[in-house]
Amino acid sequence: MSKLLDYLQENQENILFDLETLVRAESPSQDKQAVDRCGHVLQQLFRTHLGVQADVFPQEKTGDHLRFALGVGEEQILIITHFDTVWDIGRLTYRVEENKAYGPGIFDMKGGIIQSLWALKACVDLHVPLQYKIVFLCTSDEEIGSASSRQLIEEEARKSRYVLVPEPAVADSGALKTARKGVGEFRLKIKGKATHSGNHHEEGVSAVEELARQIMYIHSLTDYSLGTTLNVGIARGGTRVNVVPDEAEAVIDLRVTSMAEAERITHLLHNLKPQVPGTSITVEGDLERPPMERTEKTVELFNLAKECGEDLGIPLTEAFVGGGSDGNFTAALGVPTLDGLGPMGDGPHAEYEHVLIDQLPLRSALFAHLLMRLQK
Repeated sequence: MSKLLDYLQENQENILFDLETLVRAESPSQDKQAVDRCGHVLQQLFRTHLGVQADVFPQEKTGDHLRFALGVGEEQILIITHFDTVWDIGRLTYRVEENKAYGPGIFDMKGGIIQSLWALKACVDLHVPLQYKIVFLCTSDEEIGSASSRQLIEEEARKSRYVLVPEPAVADSGALKTARKGVGEFRLKIKGKATHSGNHHEEGVSAVEELARQIMYIHSLTDYSLGTTLNVGIARGGTRVNVVPDEAEAVIDLRVTSMAEAERITHLLHNLKPQVPGTSITVEGDLERPPMERTEKTVELFNLAKECGEDLGIPLTEAFVGGGSDGNFTAALGVPTLDGLGPMGDGPHAEYEHVLIDQLPLRSALFAHLLMRLQK
């Protein structure tokens, strides 16, 4: 263990240089050309450090997905990452201030990609035996729902003994993530009847009034004791101030802790009933990411990581978080999945997004040690 840690600490500047290179290759999810340019940077890093070529999965609308395989064998350990970000090009810049490195996607999750890449490099350079094949999957659309990558993620997960997710650690505590909420998105559309609001107000049927009533009902379904939240994050309707609105719509964010709760709420949303006579309702959408439920296998994997942390002097705890990741898909298949193995820092999707530089080699050593222990 001391050799792995020493190696990575000696290479802290090289790790940071690679991270800067990847962060400067800006990759907003819906800019295919930019994401693919970032993918070429990733391929070069893997060629340079591990001598492996990518299997490229071309995509029409999103960036191409990349798969790197190291080692041989029937069984594998899967590392899942994404290299798309939420930031438009030029919105944030890379910079270093004391022990913090800032930049678009540096915390979520380019730091995790570089840390786990260097963990693999450390194992190879120090001749740590790898009994299982390591498959490193880099996808391009996680920030917009993983629609084009989900099938690929699940196919690789079904072939894997374990799944490791170097998404960011919990800010401040550095906790690993053993459970995540499931995420759903629904679109509510309402039809009414438009009339002049002054001359024929009584003949109109307000879609906006119906929307207001439905929002009150939808928000009432939130139950913090169950971990269920519903949020109407977008609501719009009407065309003119002097016209009774005949159309309105809302977009609903759903978070749940179990599939049973997801099915219950989904059923309620798809069976909403109009409250204003003369209006009609349609609801589209579904659960996009199943919940990552805390299982006995996940706990066993966390406990192993905790032992690795103790060897390195890192006290690790586990956390349950509200956001989803691609680990939700693999955990739902019953594959032991451990999330939050990425960098220390803060600010995912925030302007102050950053990583702690001195923690990069330490968290990379944790990842390397866990890989080593999982080979036994």
